[in-house]
Amino acid sequence: MAAWRWRRKQLTGPRRERSAVQTLDGILVVALEQAVAAPFASRQLADLGARVIKVERPGVGDFAREYDRSVHGESSYFVWLNRGKQSIELDIKDPADRAVLDAMIDQADVVLQNLVPGAAERLGLDAATLRARRPELVHCSISGYGSSGPLSRKKAYDLLVQCETGIVSVTGTGDEYAKVGVSIADIATGMYAYSGILAALYERATTGEGSTLDVAMLDALGEWMVQPTYYTVYGDNPTRRTGARHPSIAPYGPYRAGDGGTVFLGVQSDREWAVLCREILGRPDEVDDPHFARNTERVENNDLITRLIERAFSSMTADEIADRLDEVGIACARVRTPAEFFDHPQLRARDRWRTVDTASGSVRALLPPVAVRGREPLMRAVPALGEHNDSLRAEFAGGAGS
Repeated sequence: MAAWRWRRKQLTGPRRERSAVQTLDGILVVALEQAVAAPFASRQLADLGARVIKVERPGVGDFAREYDRSVHGESSYFVWLNRGKQSIELDIKDPADRAVLDAMIDQADVVLQNLVPGAAERLGLDAATLRARRPELVHCSISGYGSSGPLSRKKAYDLLVQCETGIVSVTGTGDEYAKVGVSIADIATGMYAYSGILAALYERATTGEGSTLDVAMLDALGEWMVQPTYYTVYGDNPTRRTGARHPSIAPYGPYRAGDGGTVFLGVQSDREWAVLCREILGRPDEVDDPHFARNTERVENNDLITRLIERAFSSMTADEIADRLDEVGIACARVRTPAEFFDHPQLRARDRWRTVDTASGSVRALLPPVAVRGREPLMRAVPALGEHNDSLRAEFAGGAGS
């Protein structure tokens, strides 16, 4: 029985206990993936109960395995991105190994790939080839710049896409560019691939037809750049790098406290500006000052606002300021390091960490952001390279070449 038909039968059959059924039970994903974007997408599917088979190069594996050795000797990237998957080493140019891969694809609901540009087509793993045989297949390809156009064959990495979409041009200070401190282009792309796959599976559940999905890193991160692009192009505003301050909302950013600490605060409306002036700054006269009354004018005069705020903060500690801002309803935060985030009291109070096994030891892993009441997400082990070679070959070799 095709997996999608099995899934529909499961959904419409006798009622099962909600906690016993994962959202994507019965869905098989074959992932020809490496690095960050595609593994991030497939890990979300694995967390929802899909069976994800990760196809890796023999003896080497996903090159993200070698990015660092920070987690019990394993890569922090790989541990983050690959829990809950099965790993099989296949040389897909070898006829015997290719037969195993084909047998897996013949049973797959989803094929996800981010091979180098042109490789899927050369290997017969592109959507046109695979869906001609199995129209119900959901096929998702991730690329840097899309499947057409002058840059379609260009290699793409996270920082380079940050450059091409303009992210780097608006990040940093007036004197120096800066990249975003996480793999934002990869993460954006992975999330759009994940949501696209879910939408395609939903459509297939009602129509029986699969989909061909293309997700380009340029498009994914470009979507996130539309607001600053509008602000610059339509507003005729020059591109500015404002460090940790917001370029088009004020006051919104870091401010020094009397004890040398720093508090970040954000004012999102004229009403909040009035509250800040009256309750924190002790300057009710500034509420209607034409230099500050509206956000556009506050942005233009942000240096003056910074002096007003830091003058008021000079007699208080950072903790006192944060407490006072919370009391009056002004959003604020203190900067935490990654290590401090790891022990964040809010996450601890909400029991948001679980233990996940790796080949070298256990790690704490953060639960998926979407919490479904009454259902515990799957948080399965991170596979060693080729850990499931024998079991997967035994399972699929019988269908190879048939």
